[in-house]
Amino acid sequence: MTDFDDVLFPIGISIGSSAGPEFSTEVTEVASGFEQRNRNWAGARRRFNVAPGVRTIADHEALLAFFHARAGRARGFRLRDWSDWKSCSVRGTPAPTDQLLGTGDGAQQFFQLRKAYPSGPVTHWRRITRPVAGSVRVALGGIEQTGGFTVQHDTGLVIFDAPVPAGVAVTAG
Repeated sequence: MTDFDDVLFPIGISIGSSAGPEFSTEVTEVASGFEQRNRNWAGARRRFNVAPGVRTIADHEALLAFFHARAGRARGFRLRDWSDWKSCSVRGTPAPTDQLLGTGDGAQQFFQLRKAYPSGPVTHWRRITRPVAGSVRVALGGIEQTGGFTVQHDTGLVIFDAPVPAGVAVTAG
């Protein structure tokens, strides 16, 4: 039995929600006064507060039914994060060249969807899983592809029918 229901959280309630990344890091001050940092999670987890989106009794009842159907936190589901739900800026239009997935080497056929968060010299990469079916656009060397690949929608893996030629950038949006 799967622990994920491919259903979207009620959009009307999610519009009023707030969300953001959360990291788990422990900071310990050592005897010399310096700090030692321990990053407990490899990536950020998202934290959501949907309470501001509940405006009516109908919203409350929809939320209650949704919560019961998922057995609380037992089953995952889709929830649009209005602050970060596109491969580009939330004000932009997604393009097949938005995010670099990798560069072909003449043998590799599998590329993971991901999103970059650059800041100064550091770029944080977030692995993208469960993209909305039919929403992923892919490009090779900047040219959008209309075939020759599939997207595994449970893992976010882009699988090409043939290896990507060496030096060719693989991008998606």
